[in-house]
Amino acid sequence: MSSGQQARAQAAAITPSGQPSDHERVPGERVRALFDGRRLSPGQRRIAQYLIDHLTEAAFLSITELAERVGVSQPSVTRFATSLGYSGYPALRDILQPIALSAVAGFPESREQIRQNELQAAVDAEIENLENVRRLLADTDQVLTIGRDLALSVPLTVLGLRISVSLAEYFAYAARRIHPDVRLVTGGGSVAYDALLQSRAAGGTWVLAFAMPRHAKETLAAMRAARSAGLRIVLITDPTLGPLVDEADVALTAGTGSRLVFDSYAAPNVLSAALLQAMADADPERTQARLEGYEQVADLHGFFL
Repeated sequence: MSSGQQARAQAAAITPSGQPSDHERVPGERVRALFDGRRLSPGQRRIAQYLIDHLTEAAFLSITELAERVGVSQPSVTRFATSLGYSGYPALRDILQPIALSAVAGFPESREQIRQNELQAAVDAEIENLENVRRLLADTDQVLTIGRDLALSVPLTVLGLRISVSLAEYFAYAARRIHPDVRLVTGGGSVAYDALLQSRAAGGTWVLAFAMPRHAKETLAAMRAARSAGLRIVLITDPTLGPLVDEADVALTAGTGSRLVFDSYAAPNVLSAALLQAMADADPERTQARLEGYEQVADLHGFFL
């Protein structure tokens, strides 16, 4: 167990009546939700990370002061705000300031104040992650477009290494019910490189990659190999705004539950299910035919009770 997991094991130990702690998480997640699903430049990610890390101070800075603290130009701050859908930085600041004030006040309205133990706190955190995904899925056009692109990619490669293997396996298992050629890659290095080259040579155009923390260097290498092979990438990852996002054509973020010893993945799984639904909607006739065929085979061989 890593030192980080040891600390989390101690913090999340089950007790009869744990008291509220770590109240900074909810405001930070509310700010991070503003950036979910956005494709940000490296400079914009620096601004976003500064706002997350220094919320109570940064929310009250002028555009000049914020630009100086982050080390970017004032126009960069303005472009950052407009990329999030605001008219300018003052409009974004108007959103940030109430969140910052709630952090200072301890936001008594939050679920954190009424939790009874660490297990319930973990569930509360996952509910917050799911609410962030709900906001992300408000843009149905984006989800449907991604689903159509994945459905049209034959073969479709699904990539997930190390801790992300289970997410990739789930998606590939379900996608094979509605897609004619899904190729799962769960090994890095030359194995991943060969599989990606073969997928592109066979006519594939897209890769769906999963990358949950701690992010593996071999995932970054595999994504770069995919791009060099001419494949486009949809990335499902947590909202850390790291270098993996630079290699993706589309990045969708979903928070992981990190209050217990091991992470939980309710939000990434729901996001995966939404993409599967979008793939099914992209070609309903093919989807229906394949599902009916699968059910007939399953019934014939008695696969299920």
